[in-house]
Amino acid sequence: MSVIKPFKGFRPPQSIVEKLASRPYDVLNTAEARVEAAGNPYSLLHVTKAEIDLPEGIKDTDPEVYLQVVKNYNAFKDYGWLVQDSEEKLYIYAQSMNPTAADAHWQYGIVACAWSEDYVNKVIKKHELTRKDKEEDRMRHVRITNANVEPVFFAYPAVKRIDEIVASVTSKAPVYDFVAKEDGFGHRFWVIDDRKLIDELVELFDKQVPAMYIADGHHRSAAAALVGQEKKEHNPNHTGKEEYNYFMTVIFPDNQLNVIDYNRVVKDLNGLSKEQFLTALNDAYTVEEMGTEIYKPTKLHEFSMYLDGHWYKMTAKAGKYDDNDPIGVLDVKILSDHVLDKILGIKDLRTDKRIDFVGGIRGLGELKRRVDSGEMKVAFALYPVSMKQIIDIADTGNIMPPKTTWFEPKLRSGLVIHELA
Repeated sequence: MSVIKPFKGFRPPQSIVEKLASRPYDVLNTAEARVEAAGNPYSLLHVTKAEIDLPEGIKDTDPEVYLQVVKNYNAFKDYGWLVQDSEEKLYIYAQSMNPTAADAHWQYGIVACAWSEDYVNKVIKKHELTRKDKEEDRMRHVRITNANVEPVFFAYPAVKRIDEIVASVTSKAPVYDFVAKEDGFGHRFWVIDDRKLIDELVELFDKQVPAMYIADGHHRSAAAALVGQEKKEHNPNHTGKEEYNYFMTVIFPDNQLNVIDYNRVVKDLNGLSKEQFLTALNDAYTVEEMGTEIYKPTKLHEFSMYLDGHWYKMTAKAGKYDDNDPIGVLDVKILSDHVLDKILGIKDLRTDKRIDFVGGIRGLGELKRRVDSGEMKVAFALYPVSMKQIIDIADTGNIMPPKTTWFEPKLRSGLVIHELA
């Protein structure tokens, strides 16, 4: 079962929270972060992407960057921009992509600390591989700040009583409530300081939540858990109660989450003409030309393709996939096996420079733009995976192909921070 615990969070005053809360470090490159934080000393990007305060051209893994990270983080506390709660608490963080709409969908996550041992013992389950270089970068951030500055995004199988508690807390006014100017997404935040409710939530996770699933933040999860293990090994008086045994998460019920599409663009047709390529597709797909208007896939095993100014519907043929295989049923796997690998010669999605990936948040118009510009030759849009597919894959110990899931909204960083001391 799943272990969570309350913690004494560091939080910004209400008056600056909208200026301080930032998009996560991996959503922006350095140039974009410089622009976004320009003229805003409160932006947490000064901590999460501290290279923006150093001369242009510096690598984000330069030792000087990590020194700037801790300098800026300590300054935020010294200036009173991050103030620690006096008691251990749980929190609730709600997000919406359309907060002003009459039918706005909000998703409500519990902000708590997860137990590093649950990550090691696979009670916290992953569906993606991590890269050692990215793990080490995040580990250096955790080590030098001695904090989980940015949360990770977890899902759990919904539990009715947990939903009831969350509803009771969120019926009251939030302590933070703002719409981010960068993307128009809504963010609300509540503090749970009722000890009975905190204890009940901890017990509910222990008794009724058999596993938690990493939705977004595999490298942050790995880094946080590994730093906890490091501190354990270097502490001869380790008891298991230390704060470094835990890391900060936002945990959403699975039935509130939406996964959006994660699409592909390819630079060339691997030496084939347009006609040869379309003929080759017929082995695994039924291909229909749909015209010049954007066409979006409407169901599993249906794809759309943009090539030479036209959209096509591609429907995978029976026998070319296995609905009983948690990996074989995935459209990213079907596309990779029968098109990207077999026809286009792209063997490794992680390293091949001929392919790029476009999150569905950018819309299919972005696929069209990149092909029409001549940068890319062909684009493929996929039907998004479901939370059930993600959970099935994690439960069976399988790993999804690269760039399969895209969750929105992303968690804002800076609403609360967890220190390991």
